[in-house]
Amino acid sequence: MNEYPWDEAAATGVGSHPGEDHMEAIRMAFGETSLPYLPELPGRGVGADMIGRSASLLVDLHAEVHPSGWRFTDRPGRDAKRAADHLRRDLDGLEEIAREYQGPLKVQVCGPWTLAASIELRYGHKALVDPGAVRDIAESLAEGVAQHLADVARRVPGARLVVQLDEPELPRVLAGSVPTASGFGRIPAVEPMIVRERLETVISACGEAFPVVHCCAAGVPFEVIRTAGARGISCDASLLRRQDEDPIGEAIEKGVAFFLGVVPGTDSRLPDIGVVARPAIELWRRLGFPPARLATQVVLTPVCGLAGASPAYAKDALATCRKAARVLREDPGEE
Repeated sequence: MNEYPWDEAAATGVGSHPGEDHMEAIRMAFGETSLPYLPELPGRGVGADMIGRSASLLVDLHAEVHPSGWRFTDRPGRDAKRAADHLRRDLDGLEEIAREYQGPLKVQVCGPWTLAASIELRYGHKALVDPGAVRDIAESLAEGVAQHLADVARRVPGARLVVQLDEPELPRVLAGSVPTASGFGRIPAVEPMIVRERLETVISACGEAFPVVHCCAAGVPFEVIRTAGARGISCDASLLRRQDEDPIGEAIEKGVAFFLGVVPGTDSRLPDIGVVARPAIELWRRLGFPPARLATQVVLTPVCGLAGASPAYAKDALATCRKAARVLREDPGEE
């Protein structure tokens, strides 16, 4: 039996889509990828953004929008209700379209470190400055993610769930380069052990779902993510450095799947599918792994979300990833 929820030659999206039509976005995700997912539509406004959507999953923690961004508050208000309504509407649409679906299904949630680096405490500082607040966020998010996955499983009982934790701020958290709320300072670096522990808190709550951590920034901390329990790592293939190859190789050796971003997330001229597939093939060859494992252990994606693209380009980008993924299976040894 395949150790991954998807079949060979899989392709998927990172999460966000352009526009405001959630039903059309869900149909596109199911129609253009072999690993469909629940799209996010930040263009709908407050509460549909990555931070607001995931903040709505927090248990016993509430956030509202202030002039400087999302901030924790004592009780839920209009913005929290709007975020919950967006998510509920999306889940209703997913249930309508995919109720009888049998196969892999991905959902995306903002990870604890990016939430902590993005949401302010009541007195105005980012939550990241307070280790106790970060711990509370991780524990609250873990409980909320477990409930969310149970809801998705109930609505689509034939789904083999994949949960993607979006952590674009992870490299800056570790490097001490996240700006303070004022923008004039930087929040001190967090120790890798603490970063790993908080990630592990959320990953452990995923149950039988396959946990993937996505980071589209440079300097992905592959070792921290792997040792936190992630079974997949999603990244932009164009940002990988030679010094990344040792931790990538170690992760692959241990069975970690890689979701490699290989096409731009905004309107561009899409290259031939052989060119799109090449970064994965060349990486695999350099690391010396058996070609037969490539199409199973690597999933192709756009480099990041598609919210900034046109709907036509978003569809073409996903289709290109799907076609390029077949190259990994059909002839992974060729240039």
